[in-house]
Amino acid sequence: MNNNDIFKKLRVALQLRDDQIIEICELVDFRVSKGEIGNIFRSEDHADFMPCGDQILRNFLNGLVIYLRGTKENPKNPMEVLKKNKAEIKPFVATPKSFDENRGEQKPKTTPKKKPFNSKDQRSTKIQVVEKVKFNNGKQKKK
Repeated sequence: MNNNDIFKKLRVALQLRDDQIIEICELVDFRVSKGEIGNIFRSEDHADFMPCGDQILRNFLNGLVIYLRGTKENPKNPMEVLKKNKAEIKPFVATPKSFDENRGEQKPKTTPKKKPFNSKDQRSTKIQVVEKVKFNNGKQKKK
């Protein structure tokens, strides 16, 4: 198991977004860009994959301690921080109302009503374009 795997598992377990990871790293004065974070979480066969170095993981873990526990002067309860993060993540539930909200002010398209199909009308107006031809599919007739 390498540093990238550890970092990915922590991100999933704590339900962290990229901007939260950047915020955590800044708590220990470690600057990392959103692009670098994205490259760390890519698959190993991707062209932009970047291996997670020891320094990045070490600073993230030190920042994570401060993020969850707080400092000596201002302690926090880690469970409250995790509950707060979980509350910020709103699960998407597909409801008809949510679909309408995403559509904005658009109205559903209405199609004109079609006449019911009547086979008798269709036969009387049918125009024969090609005369009847019998196809033998390339087989020669026996003589």
